[in-house]
Parts: sequence; C-alpha cells; structure tokens
Amino acid sequence: MPEGSNQIPEKFRDKNGYWTGVAIDPICFMFNAKFLKDHGLEAPTSWKDLLNPAYKSQLQMADARTSGTAMYRILSLVEAMGEDEAYSYQRDLNKNVQVYTKSGAGGALPIARGQAAGGIFFLVDALEMQQKGYDIVISYPVDGVVAGIEAMALVSGAKHPDLAKKFLDWASTERMQRIYEESQINLIPSNPNVKISNPGLDMSKVNVLPLDIKWAGENRERLVERWINEVLK
Repeated sequence: MPEGSNQIPEKFRDKNGYWTGVAIDPICFMFNAKFLKDHGLEAPTSWKDLLNPAYKSQLQMADARTSGTAMYRILSLVEAMGEDEAYSYQRDLNKNVQVYTKSGAGGALPIARGQAAGGIFFLVDALEMQQKGYDIVISYPVDGVVAGIEAMALVSGAKHPDLAKKFLDWASTERMQRIYEESQINLIPSNPNVKISNPGLDMSKVNVLPLDIKWAGENRERLVERWINEVLK
C-alpha cells in the first residue's frame, strides 16, 4: 500500500491494498438556471422531482450502453430505492428524457446553452460548465447518490515498479491532492486533511451512499441489459 494511504478513509481504498482512491466524483443534478426561473421551479432535491411534467422531453442524460456516468446513475437509483423500484422509476423518468447521449458529459453543454432543462452528471462535468461561465444550478437528491472513485494501482509486471511506488506514495499525499483545486480540476480529494475552499466541492450536506464496487462490477452487464429491455423498449 502507498505510504500515507492510511490517511485515506477505508471506503476509498481496497481493503487488500490493491488500489487507492485519490479523488471522489459524485453524481449530481445540473439544471439551466433560466429554465428553472422561467417555469417557476426550484432546483430538484429528490429523484422524484425529476418526474415533474414540466420536464417532459427536457432532460438529457447518458446512455447506459456507452457511458460510465449512466452506470453510476443507475447504481445511485439502485442504492437509493432498491433495484426493482429503481427500474420502475426509470421507466417513468424516460418520459421526460429528450435524448440519451453517447458520452457522460454529452448533455452538459446543451443544457448550459438552454437547449434542454437539465440532467444527471458527474460533478466534475457540471462544475466545468460553471467554470466556463454558464448559468447552471447544481443540486443533489436527498435520497442519495453514489460517487465514482478515481483510483491508482501498481500494475503487475510494471517495467519501473520503484518509480511507480514513489508516484503512488505522492498521489496519496495532501500536497498532491491540493493540486486539484489549485489547477481547477474539479475533483474532491480523498485525503480528508486537504482543505477545500470551493463551495461546489463541499460534500458535507450531500447524502453519498455506500457502493459495493465488487458487486457493481459483477452486475454491470445485467443492470445495463435490464435498462435496455425495461426502460428503452
């Protein structure tokens, strides 16, 4: 395990030391501020809010056949509601979807430009729209979301394992993870000792649900197939 990785919470690293999470990226809602204002709406704060008829054919989000963001959207719903209810919900949500984009961030710019009302993204993509000056609103469902973990590991048979170990040691440190905010890389440090000044990265009031990564990996194909057969068709 990398030196200093003990500073990183256990939920962000492999219990057997195979990988260490160096950044966190939760799922969030991103909406066009003008659309909300024009329709007298507040930013959604629950998954149920996205079923509002005001959003009919106005939501953009990623296609689970091609996007990891979409997979984490599905996992968020499964963790928040249970699997069967999550798929029932997605069938209802589908009525409000304008388009499922090939990439996870594919709908971010159209929403920012007002071509759609809102959608579901990784936080890093939503914050990028804010950085570019677009008037968007980021919110989270009280029911909860899961977060992606940006992880690093030493590959078996690496040509330069000693250098790789030094890099992994450095990646776990406060010094490295402070670079995210300094360089406007909108990831949340996994090291809790790193102080964050950007309020957009403050997760203290966000219900981040635990995710069994092993289970998610083993069930990914099945969950995607279920989405295709029960939601798209």
